[in-house]
Amino acid sequence: MRSFDLQLFARKKGMGSSRNGRDSHAQRLGVKRFGGQYVTAGSILVRQ
Repeated sequence: MRSFDLQLFARKKGMGSSRNGRDSHAQRLGVKRFGGQYVTAGSILVRQ
């Protein structure tokens, strides 16, 4: 009867959670409509 040794080695798991993966998208701030442009009701003029 054969016997074999089963060993489980500690190893890193795949890309689980990274500490510095929290970059947000650029917020696209600034003036959106300038003088002389036509705007509709509810349109964004300035983001700050």
